[in-house]
Amino acid sequence: MSTSENHASPADAIVPDTKDWTWVLERPCPECGLDTPAVAATAVAGMVRDNARSWLAVLAGDEDGLRRRRSPEVWSDLEYACHVRDVFRLFLVRLDLMLDQDGPLFPNWDQDETAAAERYWEQRPQVVAGELAEAGEALAAAFEAVSGEQWRRTGDRSDGARFTVESFARYLIHDPVHHLFDVTGERV
Repeated sequence: MSTSENHASPADAIVPDTKDWTWVLERPCPECGLDTPAVAATAVAGMVRDNARSWLAVLAGDEDGLRRRRSPEVWSDLEYACHVRDVFRLFLVRLDLMLDQDGPLFPNWDQDETAAAERYWEQRPQVVAGELAEAGEALAAAFEAVSGEQWRRTGDRSDGARFTVESFARYLIHDPVHHLFDVTGERV
C-alpha cells in the first residue's frame, strides 16, 4: 500500500499517545462529548454492546477505505477497530483480575507496540468485525455479572492509577466511544 495515499503500512510512524486519560473520570470529554462521570457503571455493559454494533457498521465499509489513514500519523478506521477489539479483550482480563485477586497490579500494555506486532493494517475487516463483536459481548457479559460489593474491588496500573471496578467500567467506556468519534466524527 502506498503511503502517498495515506494507507497504513509498517513504516508509518504513529505518534504515541502518552496522555493520562484518567481525567475523563472527573469531567466530560470535550472532543467526543461523553460525560463519563455521569455514566452509571451498570450501564456500561449495554454501552459496550451498542459500541460494538457501531464498529460492525464501520467495518462493513469499503476495505480500501477502511485501510486509508486521514494522515500518516493517525490510525486508519481498521486500525482503530483492531485497537477497540484489543481494548475489550484487555479490559476483560483486567476485570477478571480485579474480581479474582485483591488489588492486582495490571501488566503494562503498549497499544502502539501491539498495533505493530499484530500488524493491524493487514488484518481483514470481516475477521476483525467478528472478533470485535465476540470481545465486546464477553466484556459486556462480565460487567453484567458484577454486583454488590464487587463494584468496590480495586486494581492498579503501573503508573499508580487506582481503579475500583466501578471507576474502571466508566474509564473503559470512554476509549471505544472516543475512537468511534475519531472514525465517524459523531459526538455522543
